[in-house]
Amino acid sequence: QVQLVESGGGLVQAGGSLRLSCVASGRDSGNYHMGWFRQSPGKEREFVAVISWSGAGTRYAESVNGRFTISRDNARTIHLDMTKLKVEDTAVYYCATAPWWDLATMDTRDRYDYWGQGTQVTVSS
Repeated sequence: QVQLVESGGGLVQAGGSLRLSCVASGRDSGNYHMGWFRQSPGKEREFVAVISWSGAGTRYAESVNGRFTISRDNARTIHLDMTKLKVEDTAVYYCATAPWWDLATMDTRDRYDYWGQGTQVTVSS
């Protein structure tokens, strides 16, 4: 059974930084993309960032580009370094895995097959 466990969420002041981590287990093949989505109350879950199975390719949502960095330690562990946080970044952040699709298409939820339970990030003003 595939499991994804996120960690690193918390409360931070606007302008601050946080690092989220996600560890995947139970997936046989290491060749899968991993991404981050987020969801605020009353809003749809939205794409944040994705990293390719090799770690060589990344994509970001416009709203976080230049502030967030996704990285990959190995086949099962990724991080999301969030800087210059804004109040509007407040959300539950979810980690997800996906088969080896074209990275250009990885900004929609239906491309991902396994999801974590999420970690809360709250940015105060």
